[in-house]
Amino acid sequence: MINVMGLIAQNPQPLGGVFSGIGALGGPKGQEGAVNLFQKVISTTIGVMTVVAGIWFIFILFTGAFAVINSGGDEGKLKAARGRITTGIIGLAVVIGGVFLVSLVGGLFGLSILNPAEFILGIWG
Repeated sequence: MINVMGLIAQNPQPLGGVFSGIGALGGPKGQEGAVNLFQKVISTTIGVMTVVAGIWFIFILFTGAFAVINSGGDEGKLKAARGRITTGIIGLAVVIGGVFLVSLVGGLFGLSILNPAEFILGIWG
């Protein structure tokens, strides 16, 4: 009877090669590949959310302007339309201010929060 476990234990490269993971995380770069993938996900998410916020602002601005035009002099409808436009402007300012604030806080503490790959690789040394 052949001792299979003994043969596997003696072979430094089982099955004639090196085990590797699947996809980008299993590449030869190891942790750097995972970090770069994480950075792409975070960067893409922030970019998409910023674009969606800009499109939403434009939508709110146009619907508010349309409501102003169609208010017909009614004070209540005009006030609601102005409130919608004001809400859109405040929302856009919050998005822009949030990105600026994250960048500022990261700069003050010496962290690159908006560049997660650099931040994580800096932690690992």
